[in-house]
Amino acid sequence: MIVAPETEQSASSHSLSLHRPLRSREAEPGIFAIDGTPADCVYAALHGGTRYLPRKPDVVISGLNHGLNMGQDVFYSGTVAAAREGALRGIPAIATSAESKADRSACAQVVADLAFTLIEDIATATLPRAPLLNLNFPRKWNGQLRVTTLGTRIYEEVIDVRRDPRGREYLWLGGPGISHHAQKGSDTEAYDDGFASLTPLLLDLTSSSIDLVQLLQTAVSKHTP
Repeated sequence: MIVAPETEQSASSHSLSLHRPLRSREAEPGIFAIDGTPADCVYAALHGGTRYLPRKPDVVISGLNHGLNMGQDVFYSGTVAAAREGALRGIPAIATSAESKADRSACAQVVADLAFTLIEDIATATLPRAPLLNLNFPRKWNGQLRVTTLGTRIYEEVIDVRRDPRGREYLWLGGPGISHHAQKGSDTEAYDDGFASLTPLLLDLTSSSIDLVQLLQTAVSKHTP
C-alpha cells in the first residue's frame, strides 16, 4: 500500500500539517496521494482506520528518495522523517534513498529483500523498540551493503536575497555545493567506497555525555531553592 506526498517535499523534516486541511486522492487502486509532508502521509495511513490500510503494517518503507540522505541530512530529510513516524508508533521502518542515475530497480529489490528479512528477524530478536534504519545507494553501487554510522556532509550555506517586481524582499536559502570528509565507518565513507550504507538511527536523542550531565546538574543546583 502506498500513501505518499502529492508534490516534492525535500527538507520538510518531521513537519505535520496541523493548521490546514489536507487533500487526499486515490491515484490508482491502493496508491494514495496527500498534499502534505511525508510525515503527514504516514500519520494519515496509520491513524485513518481502514481508509488507507486494511490493518497495521508490518514495516514502513519511505522512499526511494531521489537523492542521498546521509550524515546530518537525517535531521532535515522528509524521507527519514516518514520512516521515523512509523518507528515512533512501534513499527520497524526503513528510510531509503538513491543517488541520481542509480539503478533504481536494483535498489528497490534490495529494499524489499531487506524489509522481509527485517520482519522475520525481529520476530525472534529482543529489541528495546522498533528499529529505524537509513539506507543510501550511491550511483556507482558495487552491489554490496555496509552497516555504518552517520558521517558529516558539508553544504554550501548561502542566502540569495532578491526583490520581486513590487520591490518586496525575498530569500533563496542554500547553495548547490556538497562535500564531505573521510570518516572511518561512516555512511559517507561507504559512499566513497561504492557501498550502500545501512545506518541504524536512534529515536532517543538524550545525550549520554557524563560531563554534560554533571555540568547541567551543577547549573540546576545553583537555581534550586
